[in-house]
Amino acid sequence: MNNQLARILSALACGTVFGFGLALSGMLNPVRVQGFLDLFGAWDPSLAFVLGGAVIVAFIGVTLARRLKHPIFEWTFYLPTTKRIDKPLLFGSAIFGIGWGLGGLCPGPAIASLSLGLWQTPLFVLAMAIGMVIHDRFYKGGSR
Repeated sequence: MNNQLARILSALACGTVFGFGLALSGMLNPVRVQGFLDLFGAWDPSLAFVLGGAVIVAFIGVTLARRLKHPIFEWTFYLPTTKRIDKPLLFGSAIFGIGWGLGGLCPGPAIASLSLGLWQTPLFVLAMAIGMVIHDRFYKGGSR
């Protein structure tokens, strides 16, 4: 097996496991996210457990990455190097959080939930893609 095929297959396996985890945890349902944010109504704490699990998996991955010279199918790690918290980061995070709270979807679950056949999901993914293109074409600041 060549290295390119191995990278594609490993990315497919990781994406499949991620999507399965999102489906298993119920995070493909926007109502779950909105229920987590409904602190004074029918509060649903399940998102906190999913986020806690994600932090544990990320901690293990970052710890492992620091001990390895390079990934198995790549020559280098592509980890963020900046530790600066600036206005664009805060602004983008706020937009992401507001959109996540209003729509109940973020990029991963949106892509994974395309298979559910709900009309709202392709609309969300299209809007997300347009936003990414606009950012890529017109935003010149930041770490570029």
